[in-house]
Amino acid sequence: MQILSALQRVDLRLFAWLFRNGKRYFLVTPARAVSHSGDGYLHVLVPVLLVFMGAPLAGEFVLMLALALLIERPLYWVLKNALKRRRPEQYVPGFRSMIVASDQFSFPSGHSSAAFLLVTCLCVSYGAPAGAMLLWAGAVGFSRVLLGVHFPGDIIAGASMGTTVALMASSLLGLS
Repeated sequence: MQILSALQRVDLRLFAWLFRNGKRYFLVTPARAVSHSGDGYLHVLVPVLLVFMGAPLAGEFVLMLALALLIERPLYWVLKNALKRRRPEQYVPGFRSMIVASDQFSFPSGHSSAAFLLVTCLCVSYGAPAGAMLLWAGAVGFSRVLLGVHFPGDIIAGASMGTTVALMASSLLGLS
């Protein structure tokens, strides 16, 4: 438990540093848009577009993404509800988030996990060109911190989990 307490202290310091000057308001509108792009719509839209366009490896990509999501979504939900880490607004006195989170707890970040899962599946299937999507996944995670619904550690854990599960699904299917 000491390691969890130490990680919580580091997370609080990082969070406080990000919000020290309180001048994040000009970023709220773009952060909301980027955060919303991580709501899961792309997990449906991207495979549909790839199949519709007749992209090479679209079938393998769809299978890998489906398997990865079947593993990741329940894992994320179980971890979040078992660990029950409070969100910044509930933990930091006087702090108010810019949006209402879709669920009660913060660790790990589901948006970050799902975004990095999608990008990792794309990278496995389509290589370096899909790597540009890593910027999007990182922006999704950062937007969740800017909007005040996650600590930085939630984002790191979510990104690690999504990446790992996607690589595991790829390996299980013999694609990597």
